[in-house]
Parts: sequence; C-alpha cells; structure tokens
Amino acid sequence: MYGDQGTGGLNPEALAQIPPALQGVADQGLLSGFVTLVWRKGEIAQVNAIGHRDLEGKVPMTRDTLFRIASMTKPVTSVATLMLLEEGKLKLEDPVTKWLPEFADMQVLADATGPIDQTSPAARDITVEDLMTHRAGLAYGFTSVGPIAHAHEERLGSPLVNAMTPDEWLAALGSLPLSYPPGDRFHYSHATDVLGFLVARIEGKPLGEVLRERIFAPLGMDDTFFWAPPEKRERLAKLYKAPAEAGPLEDVSLPHPSKAPAFEGGGGGLISTADDYLKFARMLLGKGEVDGVRLLKPQTVELMTANRLTDAQRKIPFMGFPFWDAQGFGLGVSTILDEEKQAMVGAGSNGSFGWPGAFGTWWLADPKEEMVLIYLIQDSMPLEPESASQLATGQRMGGRMVLPVFQKMVYAALGK
Repeated sequence: MYGDQGTGGLNPEALAQIPPALQGVADQGLLSGFVTLVWRKGEIAQVNAIGHRDLEGKVPMTRDTLFRIASMTKPVTSVATLMLLEEGKLKLEDPVTKWLPEFADMQVLADATGPIDQTSPAARDITVEDLMTHRAGLAYGFTSVGPIAHAHEERLGSPLVNAMTPDEWLAALGSLPLSYPPGDRFHYSHATDVLGFLVARIEGKPLGEVLRERIFAPLGMDDTFFWAPPEKRERLAKLYKAPAEAGPLEDVSLPHPSKAPAFEGGGGGLISTADDYLKFARMLLGKGEVDGVRLLKPQTVELMTANRLTDAQRKIPFMGFPFWDAQGFGLGVSTILDEEKQAMVGAGSNGSFGWPGAFGTWWLADPKEEMVLIYLIQDSMPLEPESASQLATGQRMGGRMVLPVFQKMVYAALGK
C-alpha cells in the first residue's frame, strides 16, 4: 500500500531532523500529536506519525488516523462547484438567487461592527464567484466584531456541528444583513457552506453524496466523509485545547451523532486522512488529473489557483494579520505571489496553493517543486463571536508556531 517511499530528491539528513523537532513539541504537551506527509516527484519522501491521537487512552498517532480537517474542506467543495461550471450548470457571474432565493434583496450593514438594524439595500445580488472568493459580504461569528458576530451565533449556532437542515440554515443566514456589499472585500465567512448547499440544490442530492460520487469515489478517497461510520471511528483523533494558563491539554472533541446529520458543511465539516487528502492535492497539482483519473480540465485548475483579489483587497488584514502581503486568493485556494515575503512567515514557491483549517490542519501543493506537503494536528482554537480579534490572548498559541518550522525544514531539505 505504501510502497512508493523514496526521498523525492530531498536531502535525507535534513528530512531526518523533522521528526525529533515535532516529537519535542508533543513531549512538551503543546500539541497531542502530528501526522505529516511530504510527497515529491512521484514519491512519498517522508511520513511522520508522532504523539497520540488519544492522550488519555495512550493511543498513538498512526498514518491512517482520521482528522477533522475543518476549512481544508473548502477546496473540495470548490472543486465540485468547478465541475458543475465545466458542465455548464452554473457560471461564475450567476446570481446565487437563481438557486437560493433565501438571499434575494439582501441588506448591508451601514457599519460592519454596528447595529444590525442599520442597513441599506445591497447594490447587486451575490454571485457564485463572490461565494468562491469570500467576497459575498457574508460573515462568520468568529471573524466578526460587534452585534453581527453575536447574531450569527444566536441564529445559526456552531459552524461545525449543527442540528438544522440545510433549508433551515440557509433561511436563518439569509435573514441576517451582509457585513459588506457583495464584491467589496475578502471577509472570511460561511460562503463555502452556502456554496456547498448551492451545489446540492443543483444536483438534487445531499452535498456528501455529490462529493462521494464526483470526487471521493473516483480518487479512491475511502476515508473522507462528513460522518465517520462506526467501524472507522476508533481511528478519529481527539480534539484538544491548550488552556490559556499553563496546564495539560483539554479534550474538547466534537460530539459524533449516532446517524449522519442533514447539515453537511462544505466550509468545514469533512473528516479525512493524510493519504486521502494527498490524492486530492495531487489531482490539483496534476492540473485536474491523478493516476489516470481526470476531474477537471487544466485551464479550470489554472482559473482556480490564480489570484482574483485586487491590490486594494489584499491590503486589508485577514483575521488581524497582513496575510495577503505574499499571497492572493483564487476560487477556493490561496496562492503564493511573492515567495520572498512568504519566507518571512513560512515557505513555498511562487504559484504554490492550498488552504488551512481551524484546528491547525494545513496543506500546500507546489507546482514548481512538484511537491505536496500535508500537516495534520487537532488543536482547537476559539470559534465564538469576536474570537478572531483576540486569538493572540485567548489561549496558548505556542503549538501553532510549529507549522512554519515544519515548512521551513522541508524547504531546507530542498536546499532552500
């Protein structure tokens, strides 16, 4: 099964320094454990399974551990959307009201941090492209400040575990005003959840079924789903939180319902493994094709991975950070535009693309180096109203500093 191990042209001595660096972090109790994977030029150069997926049960991490990948779900939903685009079932410029009447006649807040009853009509409808680029004017409670943040929590509940049906949830979201006019700026939001339900309505079946038929089954991603079946659940890593003060990690694992829920969040609900997500990432790296299976045309992948944010939009901080100094955003993935600036916060060549998840999961496809990096942890961060504005003080964040170390060590093994 794993007979493709090699070095991929990376320096083995440099790669060998990565496991002890990660092990040290687990030993300090900053994170419960890791599964990391480096693939280059047709070979698995390194896989690390370090620490524990269950600290209390002393169950070690394994290569096939299941992780809640959170917003790493977004590129998957985006690919399904682009498959419909290729089939002529939607266009980027289409107003979403064509399928989602819940978003007709939207109101826009006069002040994104002000009262939710002070609004004016949106100048135009939200489009498919607005959803794919997070420029719809929608919000998340945790990325917002003020009354709109709390209104999201009250009307929608959790962005990850939700008892509503898709129709109920869409109606609730559509009843809230937009934070910004459609097209105005990148504001991280429920846009990809909306996109997933749009795909489901076009196809006339639940999103999970669409993704299984169109992406997971063709690519052999048998360990990727919104709801882990009972026979696989013991492989699911527990979710841990580092308390604000010193102390052991707290188990804050999300509840796993006894049956598959109706709400399948295309913005953050998937569970997957390193090897499954590698197949998806390699498909995009291969311009829509992997191992003889083609999902997208090369020009569609080029469209997906090209920056669509304006220079003015890239100047707006993302969750308080100058995230766009080195990067842009396409149709569901970020893309590196300035590798020298990127080296100040991580690593990656120009043209590399990917997207992280709230629990610390991350991936990158680097076309220049023919390389895919996957980094999986389960580290809970606050997702309550206004929490993005207080991330630096809300909890111990030391564990999150390990990702750029991993990135730089891999690229150092390339001689960079």
